Amino acid sequence: MHEMSLAEGVLQIIEETARREGARRVKQVVLEIGRLSSVEASALAFCFDVVTRGSVAEGAELVIDEIPGSGWCMPCGKTVAIGERYAPCPLCGGFQVEPTGGTRMQVREIEIE
Repeated sequence: MHEMSLAEGVLQIIEETARREGARRVKQVVLEIGRLSSVEASALAFCFDVVTRGSVAEGAELVIDEIPGSGWCMPCGKTVAIGERYAPCPLCGGFQVEPTGGTRMQVREIEIE
């Protein structure tokens, strides 16, 4: 389960931000998770609750925004919406679709007090 290491990485970002800003606690964390990022959002949420215990982020609300996947279809020469890697192009049915969006996970916002 790589979500545990991802949650630990998110906590490190949170703690660095809280320390830099002199925050007493973190109220909310907003993550963007791309549909093609191979991150299971529910598993990450569970791991986030576990790794934040006893930290400045304990009890913080975790908001996960799912970013849709997109890709560039070589045969069509167009950018298309795709729901999973290696899916065929919804326009021409070709399988030469290079993912271009929805492949990352990032911390978008940290609300502190």
